Amino acid sequence: MITVAQALDHLFALADPLPVETVPLRAAHGRILAETVKARRTQPPFAASSMDGYALKSVEADLHAQFKVVGEAAAGHRWTGTLGAGQAVRIFTGAPVPEGADKVVIQEDVTRTGDLITITDGPGPKDNIRPAGVDFAAGMALEAPRRLSPGDIALLAAMNIAAVPVHRAPVVAIISTGDELVQPGDDPGPDQIIASNTFGLAAMLENVGAQTRMLPIARDRDSALRTVFALADGADLIVTIGGASVGDHDLVAGVAADLGMEQSFYKVAMRPGKPLMAGRLNGTPMVGLPGNPVSAMVCGTVFLTPMISAMLGLGHTPAARVPLPLSAPLDQNGPREHYMRSSIQGGTVQGAGAQDSSLLSVLARSNALIVRPPHDPARAPGDLVDTIALS
Repeated sequence: MITVAQALDHLFALADPLPVETVPLRAAHGRILAETVKARRTQPPFAASSMDGYALKSVEADLHAQFKVVGEAAAGHRWTGTLGAGQAVRIFTGAPVPEGADKVVIQEDVTRTGDLITITDGPGPKDNIRPAGVDFAAGMALEAPRRLSPGDIALLAAMNIAAVPVHRAPVVAIISTGDELVQPGDDPGPDQIIASNTFGLAAMLENVGAQTRMLPIARDRDSALRTVFALADGADLIVTIGGASVGDHDLVAGVAADLGMEQSFYKVAMRPGKPLMAGRLNGTPMVGLPGNPVSAMVCGTVFLTPMISAMLGLGHTPAARVPLPLSAPLDQNGPREHYMRSSIQGGTVQGAGAQDSSLLSVLARSNALIVRPPHDPARAPGDLVDTIALS
């Protein structure tokens, strides 16, 4: 049995970054920028007015000074002349500042009669002009790798980047196993339950950038498992749920070995999630998760989402841990690292109640995991504990 850190090292070794593809800007949100891109233009490309008003020479901008309005400049429509002494150009926000002008007096500080304006309020020192390149200059780099946010997408658009190099999204084949399972909406028999892990894991992995394929439930027969494994062809990662232990009906490891799996490890010193296995099945990374619902979801958070991030080119980074003070006491921990469902409220954290690995209702009302080291002593309110946020 290996530690969580050792298991992550093995999993990262399986998670090679995927190739780069180019997608339209409209499809790039949430994707991982694979190559640094550089702005193709300066923003703004010209000195622009930041207010509606009148463009004129700052040396002439005195209280009660009068000017003749000789033209108009609007966004997308510059005034093409050169401003002379005693002249002003009506200008609107975003319009190019006319040649010869270096100040915009806002319209509230001016009165106008016909083509004449008078400065009626002190214009102040502000020039109300955005210099060319005040946002960014041509050649400015947006560094990779990064998950592209809405702000990044807006910036790329302003940089005149219409096609974006991103890492291809990993395709994850998810296989639930067991005679006891039926799909949601089906009519379960008296000894059956609804398959839940597949849906929760698919949502989790899609949330971090994967594409998922939910394959049919594999029944507890060698032939059924072989058939479903064949359907995973072409996936970048195969995830099985259940059947990874050593009981008479736990067939995944044996069938996978017969099909050519090279096992990296089996069993991790953690709670929940001990019967975890991983390796390569004919070159494709494969992770066998425990069948208990909470065990599978915790392993998804601790192991699978960092693997997806690595495949997306974001490096080998475990799930972020944030220390927070406890708001309720905790008993001493046992010999395995414990990932406790918990709730963060008001900057403190407490356990979410019963920690049995079958209780999805406790997971659903939790927003974090408390991470307890092996043999961690009893903890009192106010003690700091590591937490992992649940999305």
